[in-house]
Amino acid sequence: MPQYAVLIYTGDSAHDLDATKEDLAQPDGHAEALVASGSLRAAFAFTPRDMARSIRAEGVSDGPFVDAPQVVAGVYVIEASDWDEALRIASTDPAISGDGGLEVRLVHSGGIIDA
Repeated sequence: MPQYAVLIYTGDSAHDLDATKEDLAQPDGHAEALVASGSLRAAFAFTPRDMARSIRAEGVSDGPFVDAPQVVAGVYVIEASDWDEALRIASTDPAISGDGGLEVRLVHSGGIIDA
């Protein structure tokens, strides 16, 4: 079955190193629902933008690669039978209820590497 990457764009990540269960209730609840549906294959929550480091030809700098109102706060991979199903599943993400949004992309290849 095809896999789709869902990139979460928000003002910043809720997953600060000292985030409480209450802080993470909404995103964790959504992840639990995706697990229960059987569609979630992998999920990665990123720390806030001020913890990012960017690398360019001229060197390393603090902060995200692109200075924008929204940053990639996380990414997860779902399985869906087609684009319509992938978009339906992704549209349940709470990130779209505020100033954020999602980018859904068909995964071409790759996967988690067990070393």
